[in-house]
Formats: sequence, structure tokens, C-alpha cells
Amino acid sequence: MKKKEFNFHNIIWYMILFSILGLLIETIYGYVSTGILESRKGLILGPFCPIYGIGAAFFIVLLSQYKESKVKLFIMGAIAGTIFEYICSYILQVIYGSMFWDYSYTTYQINGRVSLTYTLFWGILAVLLIKYIKPQFDKVIDKIPKKPWDKVITIFLIIDILITILGITIYMNRAEKKYNNETFNENVLDKIFNDNIMSFIFPNLRFTDEVGNSIMVRDILNEVTIQ
Repeated sequence: MKKKEFNFHNIIWYMILFSILGLLIETIYGYVSTGILESRKGLILGPFCPIYGIGAAFFIVLLSQYKESKVKLFIMGAIAGTIFEYICSYILQVIYGSMFWDYSYTTYQINGRVSLTYTLFWGILAVLLIKYIKPQFDKVIDKIPKKPWDKVITIFLIIDILITILGITIYMNRAEKKYNNETFNENVLDKIFNDNIMSFIFPNLRFTDEVGNSIMVRDILNEVTIQ
């Protein structure tokens, strides 16, 4: 390796650029497969689908050693991607109290977190990423000045994550109270992270009750009355 490839500058911009690309791909795929054009964002402020950004950075660091073999890239990418997706699904549910995606409707899936279709997708993505996409993104990243943009984008990303955690926590709290028929009193944060905004940004967010039932949050709050 002639130069240090995996420094902070490269990794943070892999995460940002691939989060944007992932959002675009996810939105197009969702529209083609369902006929519905809806938000596939993972954060409130930026146009990001973070699982793709984090996944891409993870893939690049882990799989670059297999770049000479498309077969190895596919196999290792399929395995690594599936493990990565399962872990992300679990962590996100622990943090937010909700599943961001659910593959329970598919034939070959594990706990609704991963499915055979997306395992194959991860394998194909690994080949495309390492062989074709990464070299082009490297050219773009090399032109981005480290100062001040590395700090600016990192601070923005941290703020976006914190705001998203806060917003979803408030949103999920409303859903839980509605689901359990508890009295709900609106406060200023509920007005900021209101149902219209949150359901638009996260239309597929799900609430899981104590017995394991998974329900769309927007369906729970569809007829909510603020008291």
C-alpha cells in the first residue's frame, strides 16, 4: 500500500458520501418495488441513510484485501453485510426502542432483521463497491480539504444523531402512550417533533409491544388526540 488509505479523513467522507448514495438507492428501490415514493432517511437533518455509510466504510476497511477476486468479494461481502445488518438492527432497536426495518414478511429471514434477498444484495454491493465505486469516490475525497470540512461535517453529524435520538424517543413515547391508552400531554418538544414531521421522515418506523407485536408507529398515532 503506497499511502495510508484508511485515515479519519477518508473514513468520515466514505460514511457521508455513501450515506447519501445509499439514501438515493434506497428511495429508488422503494419506489420501484412498492410504487410509493417516501422518505428512507435515517437521520432528521441531513440527507443520510447511515447504515449504508457505516456499512461502506466497514466494507472498505474489511474487504479491500480481497479486491483482486470478485468471488471472494461477493462471498465475504454477503457474510459480513448480513452480520453487520443484524447487529445494526439490534443496536438501533436498543437505542430507539423500534425496528427501522422488518423482513418478517419474506420467506427466508432471521427475526425480521436480515433476509436472503439482502444477503445477496450485500454480496453484489461489496463487488461494486470495492472494484468500481470506491476508486471514483477516492478521487472526490482527495479533493476535499481536511480543514475545516472534516471538523464541520463531524460536528454536524454528531448534532444530527443527537437530534434524531431525541426526536424518535419523543415520537415513540407518544406512540407507546397511545397504544397503552394512557393520557398524553403535549409539550414544546412534541410540537417540534410532531407526528406529521416524524411520520414523513420515518414512515416505516415500528413499535414493538411487550408480547412482540410489531406495529407501524404512524398507524398507532393516526387518530391520536392531544389532551
